[in-house]
Amino acid sequence: MSKLHIRQGGSPHENRLPVVLLHGWSCHGGFFEGLMRDLRDETLLLAPDLPGHGKTGADVDLTIEAAADAVNDLLEERGLNRVVLVGWSMGAHVAYALIERHGTSRLASLVVEDMTPKVLNDDAWHLGTKNGNNATLNLQLINTIETQWPLLAEAVAKGILAEGLEPDPDLLAFNRREMLAANPPQIAAMWASLTAQDFRPLMAKIDIPVHLARGARSPLYGRNVAEWQAERLADATIHEFPRSGHAPHMEEPEAFADFLRSLITVR
Repeated sequence: MSKLHIRQGGSPHENRLPVVLLHGWSCHGGFFEGLMRDLRDETLLLAPDLPGHGKTGADVDLTIEAAADAVNDLLEERGLNRVVLVGWSMGAHVAYALIERHGTSRLASLVVEDMTPKVLNDDAWHLGTKNGNNATLNLQLINTIETQWPLLAEAVAKGILAEGLEPDPDLLAFNRREMLAANPPQIAAMWASLTAQDFRPLMAKIDIPVHLARGARSPLYGRNVAEWQAERLADATIHEFPRSGHAPHMEEPEAFADFLRSLITVR
């Protein structure tokens, strides 16, 4: 049985596909509450707290691989098929790991929300985070997460929002409050696992439609990250949200809900 804490909204609908929402690092399933509220009358939505986060905490091993296995267990236990799997940031890596480890037989499509297949930059890879984080700098960052999270959380809360725009004060306050409540050693372990991943070889093997949803004002990844993935995926579409940073589902909630609505409608 899956040990993930699950937030659930809506119910199955014969003309709509079910949705599983995988949150980003230092967040939890509650970061999708607005989206779940917008779509709750249309389909079943599940938003688990991934390992090291929210109410799941350390009940599941603190790795991307364990998270992927736990989400796959959830799909099997609920008997879910033709799922629209939405992976935001770290959640996209969990989705990629699920596909790599368990295949796509239960999935209808994948939404990758503002994420690269490899976070860390190196001499041959410059499509990781815009700040140039690499293996050496990342060791320092992991230590900072463990020892100075309250200070870092303030920067992360604002730093995921759109560049060049005044942040919505309520959204910023929510980010700060919820991120500050995270467990530093647990999210540090998940960050270490996240930044160890490299899903570039997986791209050509994915046999379902992939929708690359990106914020045009993302402070973390440029459009070239989505373009690189689109060129290597068998069936890919880039969807851009002009007033969003790293979290389009929160920054442009109505537009994102409409986008997702178009994916879950059975034609």
